[in-house]
Amino acid sequence: MSNPCRQHFQRVTAAIEAAAAEPTQTMAGATAYEHQLNQLLQDRLRLKQVQSNQGKAELKRQLLPDYVPYVQGVLEAGQGAQDEVLTTVMVWRFDAGDFTGGLDIAQYVLQHKMVMPDRFARTLGCLVAEEVATAAFKAQKVGEPFELAILHRTAELTDAEDMPDQARAKLFLAMGRATLESLTEELPGQPGQVQAGIDLLKKAIDLHDACGGKKDLERAERLLKKHATTSS
Repeated sequence: MSNPCRQHFQRVTAAIEAAAAEPTQTMAGATAYEHQLNQLLQDRLRLKQVQSNQGKAELKRQLLPDYVPYVQGVLEAGQGAQDEVLTTVMVWRFDAGDFTGGLDIAQYVLQHKMVMPDRFARTLGCLVAEEVATAAFKAQKVGEPFELAILHRTAELTDAEDMPDQARAKLFLAMGRATLESLTEELPGQPGQVQAGIDLLKKAIDLHDACGGKKDLERAERLLKKHATTSS
C-alpha cells in the first residue's frame, strides 16, 4: 500500500463508483468495493485467530491503512449507497483508538441513514455513541485524558438518533466527567465550566438513574458551592 500511484487510483476509482451508486442501492458489484470486501473478509479471518482484545486492536491498527484510499474516495463523492466496508472500517477505527477517523465515517453514514451489517447487534447511532463513551470511560478510569471535543462531536452527530436511554446516558456521563476533569477548589476552570459539567451529569442521571454519575454530581455540586463562597 506504499505506492502513491496505486493509492490515488484506488481513491479515484472508489469515488467514481460511489458517485454512480444511488442512495437506495448497495455498493455490491462495484470493482473497488468488491476488492475491499474481499480484503475485509480475509482480514476478519485473521482477527478471529487473535483472542486478546488488545491484540485485535493492534492488528486493526496495522490493517486500517489498506482501506484509507477507498474510504477517502467514498467520503468525497459517495451518495449514501449501503456499504459494509465503510461501516466496518468505522468500527475498527474506534477499536484502534482513531476516534476522529471513526467519526469522519460516522458523519457520512449517519447522514445517509445507513444500517450496520447483521453481525452488529446495535443500530448505527447507538453503536457510535456507546463506542466513544466506553472508550472515554476506560481512559478516565486510569486517569488518562479523553478529548472533550470528540465527545461533543459524537453527541452532535447522534443527537437525532433513536437509541436506548442507557446508551445516551453513558455519553452524557462521559461528557460530564470530561468537563469536570482535573477541576479543584484551587483550579476552578473556565467560567461556567462546573455548571456545564453538572448539567451533563443531571442529563445522564435523568435518562438512566443507575448510570453511575451520582457521586460525580455530589462532588461537582460541592465544588460549585466552594467556588461561589470563594468568589463572594
